[in-house]
Amino acid sequence: MTKYQQVKELILGKLEKELPSHLSYHNIDHTIDVLQAASLIADKEGMDEHNKRLLLTAALFHDIGFLEKRDGHEAISCTIARQYLPAYCYQPEEIEAICGMIMATKIPQSPKNHMEEILCDADLDYLGRDDFFILSNRLFTELCAEGIVKDEEDWNRQQAEFIENHNYFTETSKRLHQGKKENYIKLIKSKISTKIVNENQ
Repeated sequence: MTKYQQVKELILGKLEKELPSHLSYHNIDHTIDVLQAASLIADKEGMDEHNKRLLLTAALFHDIGFLEKRDGHEAISCTIARQYLPAYCYQPEEIEAICGMIMATKIPQSPKNHMEEILCDADLDYLGRDDFFILSNRLFTELCAEGIVKDEEDWNRQQAEFIENHNYFTETSKRLHQGKKENYIKLIKSKISTKIVNENQ
């Protein structure tokens, strides 16, 4: 088993056992989803194996800060990565690159290099996928549980604004997901405008 595989086993185990149960979106399934998306984008973008290993490590750790809290979870994720990775032979400069990728996923996303762009696109890959509404509903349930959104109308307004302001960075994600994402924006906006019309009658 490689050092990366050992880290993967450890971190996925922690996510499965220790995350708060109300996290219906930011759970182990999301981390596995981001791992798969990051791997796919990296391959299509022609990334070498060394950088891909760092990218996938960043994907593993990117939301582990949710073990402690939502706000500032990216910085907490970096602290946890710095705590664990030296024992698995990750070098200081590799760990800093991993933390750079994790911090780039903080909303609004702010990638400064190609690896950071790929992780940002992988983290929000679902915005232009067929399972968008399934995952969006899980996020809605999670945010309702924490009192961050009030109801479906509030959620639709927040989603429409968020997705409209979102941009994919890699050519791969633009090609795969941009068209569907634009259709979803229209669908969500149509729900909002219908509500407003009904209220004004």
